[in-house]
Amino acid sequence: MHEIAIPGRSWESEAAATTAGQEDMGGIRLVAVLELTNISKHFGAIQAVNDVSFTLEAGQVVGLMGDNGAGKSTLVKMIAGNFRPSHGTMQMDGKELILHKPVEARQHGIEIVHQDLALCNNLTAAANVYLGRELRLGVGPFRILDYAAMYKRAGQIFAELKSETRPRDLVKQMSGGQRQAVAIARTMLSQAKIVLMDEPTAAISVRQVAEVLNLIRHLRDQGIAVVLISHRMPDVFDVADRVIVMRRGRKVADKKIAASSPEEVTGLITGAIEQVS
Repeated sequence: MHEIAIPGRSWESEAAATTAGQEDMGGIRLVAVLELTNISKHFGAIQAVNDVSFTLEAGQVVGLMGDNGAGKSTLVKMIAGNFRPSHGTMQMDGKELILHKPVEARQHGIEIVHQDLALCNNLTAAANVYLGRELRLGVGPFRILDYAAMYKRAGQIFAELKSETRPRDLVKQMSGGQRQAVAIARTMLSQAKIVLMDEPTAAISVRQVAEVLNLIRHLRDQGIAVVLISHRMPDVFDVADRVIVMRRGRKVADKKIAASSPEEVTGLITGAIEQVS
């Protein structure tokens, strides 16, 4: 059997046994970069996530939608290493993934962009990109920060993202779109395989929304898988390949964007439509 491997993907002959999270594609199979199987999470008597399974492919944007309290953030925090699942398994590139803390998720190439972005307003864009992983010059105790290298690399990343953000600008002086660019640049610095984004287009202008959606497309074009939590239906239908809808902790839909509609997703979120396959 011959096999071709690329980052986050594995191609095998159709003769191999089919498993969950793999799709037949003209005689070859695509192994998911991330596969969740029957994932559940409870906090005491509260069942936040109940028996959720889905796969995520490299270079794919998946919109994750649902009302407040549907379990979206809890699900994403399990992928990011903030919570341990109560039940179920996670696999990454076909290997079991067990996370005890967020730093372990980052070591596996999983990055999260929080809704509040977690940026330091008093620091420059470059300093925020390198926060916690600064470049240094020197030996032993005689080491200083290598600002020149950090400014240069941060500038290269912003150029790749086609963002107007400048490395030496202070974050407190930036627009919402520029702040998102800084947060996304951090994920590119770490060569992420998966980026989890929590409401990236909330409370920003129409022009800035367009900038952020272009940033997401850039991640996708780099072969990075993106999970996009959003309440903004137009954004999800503009940039996502698939949409997953959750209600009361359960997954009620997992469909290609082309096979769904805003009206259907709205019905699934509100409960007017129970569930679709």
